This record gives sequence, structure tokens and C-alpha cells, in this order.
Amino acid sequence: MTRSMISLLFIIRKNKALKNGQVPIYLRITSRKQSVEIAIGRRINPELWSSEAGGAKGNTKEARDVNDQITDVKNQLREIMRQMRDDGAELTPLSLKNRWLGISSDEKTILGIFQEHNDKVRQLVGKDFADGTRERYEVTYKHVHEFIRWKYKKEDLFLSDLNHAFITEMEFYLKTVRKCCHNSAIKYIKNFKKIVRIALANGWLRVDPFANYKMTLKKVDRGFLSEDELSAIQNKEFHCERLRQVRDIFLVGCMTGLAYSDLKKLSTDNLVKGDDGNLWIHVNRTKTDVPSHIPLLPLAAQIIDQYSTHPYCVSKNVLLPVASNQKLNAYLKEIGNLCGITKDLSSHIARHTFATTVTLNNDIPIESVSKMLGHSSINMTKTYARLLDKKVSNDMQKLFQKYSN
Repeated sequence: MTRSMISLLFIIRKNKALKNGQVPIYLRITSRKQSVEIAIGRRINPELWSSEAGGAKGNTKEARDVNDQITDVKNQLREIMRQMRDDGAELTPLSLKNRWLGISSDEKTILGIFQEHNDKVRQLVGKDFADGTRERYEVTYKHVHEFIRWKYKKEDLFLSDLNHAFITEMEFYLKTVRKCCHNSAIKYIKNFKKIVRIALANGWLRVDPFANYKMTLKKVDRGFLSEDELSAIQNKEFHCERLRQVRDIFLVGCMTGLAYSDLKKLSTDNLVKGDDGNLWIHVNRTKTDVPSHIPLLPLAAQIIDQYSTHPYCVSKNVLLPVASNQKLNAYLKEIGNLCGITKDLSSHIARHTFATTVTLNNDIPIESVSKMLGHSSINMTKTYARLLDKKVSNDMQKLFQKYSN
């Protein structure tokens, strides 16, 4: 590896400022395919930092001390790189970081394995992984890294340091320091468990730290709209074009069960004429890549046809002018207020409404609903499905008649 393929950049992290306003200085080591960061153990007033120079500005004692330390770190790393080249060792940002921290190259570390995993996921986005999966693992890596700093005051740990206490303490950290709710904390820990499985499968870790550790998600009822609430939104007159568009997109979600990411990418290629002569939507779900085939109900077909000549749809070759998820949800809150709906409207509540109000409570079998939602098993569909009292009452009518006789 040539010298030019490794770059050293010193940066500051303003989001980690202390109460006195000082921020930590980090070293970012980068090559073509990898990037790692290390805290150099120095803080500085952000007003004294020059991003262009990658160091402190001015000639104060503090500035000179900071720049001397940065120079010293650079010299140390350059000497390590020279030694690694002379030894014929593989020179990567991670190997350079480990050598500087005194971590043996043949002993695996927690973050080292995690980073290798994330690098592979990043290269497989669009093939084996969705971009949302990449982002989820990168956020989990960040939480694990911050937890190690918080608990152990180190930048990384050997796999031999990974035990049951590490897992339970990380759950405590996520819930208290990071203020994660229970389900969010458990989901991050589940993501981390994949890294542990990799270590166990390769023989790098002998004892499973997750043994006797239970990861149970709390049941969350995200809610759905009733027939009356759905009609209220459908029949409401909006004088604002922005709200009309969001209402229409939301209604298509309620009539198809498609998630936000799937609605956003819909194009004419996803419209298929079925054997029954009706239009269907054929799409592979963005989240799971599972095929989802949905007959297009008249209301959804009418709305999609309405936007066929919309400038945004024409230029982007999409069926609907879907805004960012953040804006969509913000506007849905506004629509809910105008329609007198107290439920917290979001793009995902449309999916629950399709599963419950539109399909299951109109006697559509759960097997068909599961297929339309793009679920790999009916058990996944059951988390969306709630039977309304009206459906239970209709189902019980036969018994009323039997026992009244």
C-alpha cells in the first residue's frame, strides 16, 4: 500500500462538548475503502480550531500545546506506518489504529469485527442489504463505541472482554444515558448480537455473552383509523395543495398497505394488469425485498391516475409526489387536527389501517392480507391485525340465532 493511500485528518466533535464549552479532538484515518476515528485525548475551545489547517489557530500557549500534540501523533503514526511497510504487514486504517493503540494484530476486537461487518454491508447495499439496514448497523456501531468509552474509558475492547455484564450494562447505558425506550434499546442490542454470532462462528469467542440474556420487545399498539375516521379524511375539503397531496398519498397507503419507502418508489413499472382484468401493484418491499402483490382498489387507482401528469411524477417517473417522511408525518399531524382526529397520524398508521379496517374487518382472510403486506409469515401479520367489535358481533350472530331458538 502506497503512502498516499492513507490520509490523516484531525477534526473536532462539537456534539461532544463539555459544560465548559471545550470539544474533543479526533484523528480520522482514511483509505479508499475504510475510515476509522480515534480520540487523541485532547480538548480545545472550538473558537480556536481551524478546520482548514486541521489544528489550532493563533500563537497562544493552548494553541501551541495542541499543535505540538497533533504533530507528535502524526510523527508516531508515520513511524508506525514505516515499520508496518518494512514488516510487510497489511496497512489499513484499522490495522494502523490497532498498532497505535497497542492492540495485537492477531487478537480480534469488538469494534474491529463490527467495522469489518459494516464495510461489507456498505458494499452490498442494493444487492443483499437495503440502505436502511446499513444505516441501522452504523448507528448501532456508534452506540457500542460510545458505550465502551463511557463504561470502560477506552476506544475498543478485546473480544475476551465481552461477557454477560457487557450486554446488561449496554442495555442500562442505552436506556439511561442515551434515553432510548425499551424496544429501541433491545433492537440495538439485537443488531449487536449479529456481531457476536460472527465471532462465535469463527471461533474468536468461546463463550456466548448472550446466554441467559432475554431480549423481549414490549407490545406496542401503533393504532389504526376506523371507517368513520378514514371517511372524514377522504371527504375533507382542503384548500391547501400541500395538504391535499399528503392526504391523497396517505389514502393510497390505507388502500394498499404499502410502507412509506415503497410508496415513494412506485413507478408505472409496478402497475400490472391482473388475470382478473384489474390493475395490481407488484413491488418488492424496500425493507425486506419480499414480493408484495396488491389489487388496486378503486380509490387508490383514481388517486394514482389523478397524479399521472403531475410535473414531479413525470420528471421522476413515479406514481405519487411523495415528500420526505419527516414532512409527510408533520403534515399528517396537521390533517389530523383539521379532521378532528386525536390519533397520532403517521405514514405507518396507514399500513395498520389497511391491515385492520380495510381488509381483515371486511372478511379478507389473514393469509391474503399477509401476502399483500409482503410478510414472510402470518405471525408478522398478526402484530398488525386487530379485530373490531363490529367484526366480532357479525361473527357471533349465528350463535345468537342458535341459542335464542
